[in-house]
Amino acid sequence: MPESVNSKPVRVLIVDDEEDDFILTSSQIKDITTRTFAIEWCSNYKKAVERIGKSEHDIYFIDYRLGAKTGLDLLKEPAVQHNEQPVILLTGQGNQAIDLEAMRLGAVDYLIKSELNPEKLERCIRYSLERSAILKASRASERKYRNIFEKTRDVIFLSDHQLTIININEVAVSLFDLERNLLIGRSIYDLLSDEKEKVLLARKLAEEKSVDDFQIELISGNQERKIALISASLEIDSEGMQYVQGMIQDITLLKRAEEITLEAEKLEAKGNVVRTLAHEIRNPLNNISVSIDQLKAGISEEDQELLSIVYRGVKRIDDLINELMDSSRYFKMKFRVLSLQSVVDRAIEDAQDRIALKKIKLELNYPTIPASALLDLEKIKIAFLNIILNAVEAMEEGKGVLTITIISSPVIHKVIIGDNGCGMNEETTSRLFEPYFTSKPNGVGLGLASAIAIIQSHKSTISLVSKVNEGTVFTISFPAL
Repeated sequence: MPESVNSKPVRVLIVDDEEDDFILTSSQIKDITTRTFAIEWCSNYKKAVERIGKSEHDIYFIDYRLGAKTGLDLLKEPAVQHNEQPVILLTGQGNQAIDLEAMRLGAVDYLIKSELNPEKLERCIRYSLERSAILKASRASERKYRNIFEKTRDVIFLSDHQLTIININEVAVSLFDLERNLLIGRSIYDLLSDEKEKVLLARKLAEEKSVDDFQIELISGNQERKIALISASLEIDSEGMQYVQGMIQDITLLKRAEEITLEAEKLEAKGNVVRTLAHEIRNPLNNISVSIDQLKAGISEEDQELLSIVYRGVKRIDDLINELMDSSRYFKMKFRVLSLQSVVDRAIEDAQDRIALKKIKLELNYPTIPASALLDLEKIKIAFLNIILNAVEAMEEGKGVLTITIISSPVIHKVIIGDNGCGMNEETTSRLFEPYFTSKPNGVGLGLASAIAIIQSHKSTISLVSKVNEGTVFTISFPAL
């Protein structure tokens, strides 16, 4: 539909080193009746680069011959390349090679001066401005979605139908602990830890063409296991090729929080039972202790020894009740700022006899700058000691390697305690932190239960990965200061 002549003037810049040619072209543009124009002239190549770079005009006409330079040279200038307004190349005669090169460099049209007339110029300007408006809207839309692609907190990816990554946003770097260039060209299937999940995910994509919130377990670049939800759909592009677009949401912390809440609820329930039993046992135990004290006077030395045995038994039961109580409650903590390295060193010192007795090799990896956190020295040392002793007991004498690594970041500090011992199956792993559960013949099952209670009292988390005949890795995460 023709626009009113009262519309805002179209700003035109004509770049031509010949004034006569400028006058001829501008007069023909002015003869266009459907629009009004504000036309300017630039005869200097250097000034033309500067003015086009500012993008102050709606459309540019550039003559092919500009003294020692050409219109193609001008189109190659970086400032002109960044211009988003339409550029039209003018020439004295037709040349297909120049035409194609001009199009490649970004010109929207190529006109022969001798064939110009107001009708042809009007059509060229109209089409060029319409196309420019569409391209601007497209670029704006692309920038908008690119911003969403890069700034979202979830991983967004494009892949082929076999989930080989074609493009992926920056968030993936922190999820997978791999640089972006190492992820592109790699299949998402290769990053999954469970073979069954790989098969099921592939089947759902092939049969249903999409998956929604499908839970997967990933292995990151540093071998940390993470829980995530993947949503993806199989699409077909304009050339009939299949591709997959999707999102991956990291829910590791959420899952761990759920596990901690569940453990806390179980601990609280069992704690109530323990407190009831402790009360019921301590009453008769106190009576026995009082009776022993009464019987001490006036009995033979042989009977005194028997009473001592009974007394030690009573004391052992009382100590056991205290351990039971400690393992099933949160502690009143005495927090202060301490380095995790110093606390781990103290725990290692307390475990040194057992480490030496079993000829265990100890490997320590600490950060250069101490990882400081709010800690109760004695309590957290006990937690570390229980985990270390558990690792030592799991390793074969003379062949064990105990590795303790501290990883520090501005948000979270991790203490990673690993062994190359016998490892555990899934059933044992799932019950490991339960009070009174033990796989040791003479164990009571309180060491790790006590450890998790202490760690939770520090508003921290503990997780583990274990494989039979390969070993176990505990990861304790503390909030950084």
